[in-house]
Amino acid sequence: MLSAGHASAASIDLSKPYGDKYGCINRNGQEVAADKMLLLTDRELITAASACTFSDKQPQADGSLVVTAKCEAEGEEGQAPTKFTIKRSAKNAKKLVVADEDGNVMGDVSRCK
Repeated sequence: MLSAGHASAASIDLSKPYGDKYGCINRNGQEVAADKMLLLTDRELITAASACTFSDKQPQADGSLVVTAKCEAEGEEGQAPTKFTIKRSAKNAKKLVVADEDGNVMGDVSRCK
């Protein structure tokens, strides 16, 4: 699994965390309450309502990354498997866009400073 992560380094590098404003603020633990939050690391995707742990990463020919994850939603028992697509933003190459398996954009994230 690690080798696949390193092979995709040329396309999308998740070695440093990406997030929206609140995702980056909360990357080391819950510091501020936010009803909208997105934090993306090389191992997980965290939103205000769920935490997803990656089990597989598949670099795609177009440079995007398809991630298989198990997600735990707030207030629900068990983990549901799901897939996300992570790709570069068409508007800003420094940002990444995260979409669910239905293609719904969850938000865009920038590298946390």
